[in-house]
Amino acid sequence: MSNILYLKASPRTGRSHSIALAEAFLAAYKTRNPKDTVVELDLFETVLPEIDGLTVQGRYNIMHGRDDTPEERQAWKRVEQLVEEFKSADKYVFAVPMWNFSIPYRLKHFIDVVTQPGYTFKVGDNGYEGLLTDRKAMIAYASGGVYSPGTPTEPFNFQSPYMDLWLGFIGITDVVSVAASGMLGPDRDASKIKALERVRDIAEDF
Repeated sequence: MSNILYLKASPRTGRSHSIALAEAFLAAYKTRNPKDTVVELDLFETVLPEIDGLTVQGRYNIMHGRDDTPEERQAWKRVEQLVEEFKSADKYVFAVPMWNFSIPYRLKHFIDVVTQPGYTFKVGDNGYEGLLTDRKAMIAYASGGVYSPGTPTEPFNFQSPYMDLWLGFIGITDVVSVAASGMLGPDRDASKIKALERVRDIAEDF
């Protein structure tokens, strides 16, 4: 039995193409795996801890074995809670729209919170090593334009390359994705139908 963490990075709820793909995937997945659990984390509804001076100081006190203040300890505790929630999953499903050629700021905030040395990665003799191995992820992307490989606009895509880099950095290399691209173009409906079919196929073996 697996634990899935579903991270919603769009505030559009019922009108979000990335959420529509992710939830079609989860519906198909749950049909095949009814005993698996799904925990939803809506990043636009979740209060994320601030990575401010107090929090950073608490982190460095722990890293260097220094005493910390109650305020620093409390600030860092919320980061640790979110990291542990993230690490408790076996599988991840992301709904990620493209914002200004990259990812939404709330997802970047979450990434900055959970990407911590000693928690999700370490620095060893071989350099950086991700600590979240033996996990897998499915990412549902959406974009108004088309940025697929080989297109003139491919260089503008800082959405999927960033997600692949980040997940690999923390040890998650078994990653599959589906994109509903061109959602502001004339082929929108056909692209979305094809993407929905694809996520349901992926759910068969995820």
